Amino acid sequence: MSNPTAGWERVGNQFYRKIKLYDAVFDQDLELENYVIAGATCSGAIALYRDETKLHTYRGSQTAKSSIDIYSCAGKLIRRINWDKGSIRGLGWSEDENLLVVTEDGTARCYYDLQGNFTQFSLGNDAEEHGVNACRFWSNGFVAILSNNRLIAVSHYKEPRSKLLAIPPEDSVHSWTIIPPAHALSRSVEVLLAIGQTIYVIDSTEAEDQVLPNGPFKHVSVSPNGLYVTLYTEDGHVWVITSDFQNKIGEYDSKAKTLPKDVQWCGNDSVLLAWEDEVHMIGPNGAVLKYYYDGWVHLLADVDGVRLMTNDVCEFLQKVPDMTEDVFKLGSTSSASVLLDAVDQLEKKSPKADENIRLIRPNLPDAVAACVQAAGQEYSTHWQKQLLKAASFGKSVLDLYSSDDFVDMCEKLRVLNAVRDYRIGLPLSLEQYERLTSEKLIQRLINRREYLLAIRVSDYLRLPTNKIYVHWASQKVRNSTAPEDTICNTVVTKLAAKRGISFELIARTAYDEGRSHLATQLLNHESRAGKQVPLLLSMSEDELALDKAIASGDTDLVYFVLLNLKKALPLASFFRLLTHRPLATALVESSARDQDQSLLKDLYYQDDRRLDGANLLFSEALAQNAPQTKVDKLKLASKYLQDSPKAPPASRYHKSYQEAQALIRLQTSLDSDLHAGEKVYTGLSLNATLHRLILTTHGKRANKVASDFRVPEKTFAWTRLRALVAKRDWTELEEIASKNKRSSIGWEPYFNEVLGAGNTKLAGGVFVAKCTGLTVRERSEMWVKCGMIARAGEELAKAKDVEGLEDLRGRASGGGLVEIDRLIGQLRPKR
Repeated sequence: MSNPTAGWERVGNQFYRKIKLYDAVFDQDLELENYVIAGATCSGAIALYRDETKLHTYRGSQTAKSSIDIYSCAGKLIRRINWDKGSIRGLGWSEDENLLVVTEDGTARCYYDLQGNFTQFSLGNDAEEHGVNACRFWSNGFVAILSNNRLIAVSHYKEPRSKLLAIPPEDSVHSWTIIPPAHALSRSVEVLLAIGQTIYVIDSTEAEDQVLPNGPFKHVSVSPNGLYVTLYTEDGHVWVITSDFQNKIGEYDSKAKTLPKDVQWCGNDSVLLAWEDEVHMIGPNGAVLKYYYDGWVHLLADVDGVRLMTNDVCEFLQKVPDMTEDVFKLGSTSSASVLLDAVDQLEKKSPKADENIRLIRPNLPDAVAACVQAAGQEYSTHWQKQLLKAASFGKSVLDLYSSDDFVDMCEKLRVLNAVRDYRIGLPLSLEQYERLTSEKLIQRLINRREYLLAIRVSDYLRLPTNKIYVHWASQKVRNSTAPEDTICNTVVTKLAAKRGISFELIARTAYDEGRSHLATQLLNHESRAGKQVPLLLSMSEDELALDKAIASGDTDLVYFVLLNLKKALPLASFFRLLTHRPLATALVESSARDQDQSLLKDLYYQDDRRLDGANLLFSEALAQNAPQTKVDKLKLASKYLQDSPKAPPASRYHKSYQEAQALIRLQTSLDSDLHAGEKVYTGLSLNATLHRLILTTHGKRANKVASDFRVPEKTFAWTRLRALVAKRDWTELEEIASKNKRSSIGWEPYFNEVLGAGNTKLAGGVFVAKCTGLTVRERSEMWVKCGMIARAGEELAKAKDVEGLEDLRGRASGGGLVEIDRLIGQLRPKR
């Protein structure tokens, strides 16, 4: 059983521990002193690139080739990226474990999956002209310093935009670092430049001299929380000051004769100075702790500590967590320490276990919580189990205790222990895991192609696994040398039973790899047409894309396909695709009717739809202002029908077009004769033309037009009636009634129209009597509408309709009521 405090060392009043994560990390032939090393946060991957400024041992032409090697913390090679794109001036990682490589000419590459796939962007003309000297990275961006001291910041890797910061002095830069936007007062990146004897703080607007003595500063380092800055002077002194440069926290004389090769913070409490094989830790109040190694050591700062990398070992140096110190510190009397001892006594079957529980009974809930938290801070599975046993023992004694934290910690430790295995090489601490989140941990496993573990962890944590299967299939498609049919069968067999799998993403990978046939096969298994269609279009599978869209029943998707095909294909090819696809044809027709009349004409011509084409020309003719243009359009429509092989059914339309032409000529003549060329009649319908002629006292012309155009008698009668009523020509209406015994539309319309115009005298005095075809009660009602109650009563009395008179009596008043009573009295027999 290991001692939990074996790796502890006191630095001032605080304890630090150095945990051996892995041994035999790198091959002994790998000369770490000749490499630039960058490590991703949260125990992520490590990138190695040979330092071009140093000589190295020649080991053959193969090793002489330049490359960026990506390793796990356990020394497992994940990927080797061959490099021939120029001198590298920046090597760093984003928080999502994307590798950033910046070259001397300002080209930046973002490798986003540890497999060599990348996006690329440029830092602009300034970087290309003056050259990049070095870069400093933070979680979402980086700053590059050029040979002329200009600074270029890139804030977001997904949408990179380079931005020049304020102009710094032109003197040589001894060292520099950055304060990330999250910790800067301005909320934008700030750069600390050691120039001359002082430090300049540069942001997007100004370069501010902090007026510091004791320079030049050969190293500048900012704490993870952005509150403190470490400055290493040329004479070996270490200053720790606040990041606003207002307060000096401490000073330490290293008495070193040579400059350290690196200065890093270990958490927010101490500073590490690293020489080739020696590391000094400077804690609060100038306390010092020294570590010695057999070989070259690299410092990889992390969120809660520092990874120490040599060929032989990977170690993690951090401040001992408070919970862990309370439990394990020698002589500790905390309730959590007593609870842990109680479990040890219980295993020995000692009665002292019960005494310990009684001793801490008031503080038992806190002791259980402390043991749970301390278990999460341990890398040793033995002490994890012991602490969880203590927590389990303590909560079994409590009457009321929520086990959520206990269960949650058990889940986290099971996951952490799985990924810490040397074959995976992700030695996450609890704090790192909580910062990273389980979803991003799964993504890291996917990027390392650890699919089985990713699936098991996802299932254990009840997370979706779709992304894992899709990534596996995409890599299978990308790297397999088997026949395409075999690859398709393998992928489909594996994924067919999985819900929510996007075959479109896998098919797109196949298409990007030049495997169009495989892409088409895989798309057949995509259930969502909206995912199939865009890729089919990009593959030029036009017919298949259109058929898939039509089969989906989604008209918006069909419109999308048709719009893309119309842009991409010649018109004849586009129309050929519509053949035998009535839905697509109907949608094109509907859209073109509102937006593209020319396309609609071509469509009708292509389909030999002469009647539809003629109607379209007719509609265009109606929309024209110039009479001659209207006539020309109508002639064209008429000819269009004459040329049709289906002439007999279209003959009535042909006749209508001819009549329309005649009407236009007539209206032009009327405007010329009656209104001196002013367009009064132009554009009116035939009935409206007749109406206006009658309204303007040109009744004879109206009669002739009606005759010439063979207007039905009833239609003309209605038109004349409404025109006469509109111009209040009561004399003409009365004359019509006197000269004619019958009307083609009956006399009721005359009565209604005249009454509606307010002439009750004419309506009642002339037209009620002529409505001989109506019943007595209907004529009586007409008298009532005219306000002639007595005449209505006389009408009913003639027919001896006593019941009708009774009903009418209820609607009468004054003299009318007396008259109705008189009529009723005449009809009723006297007693």
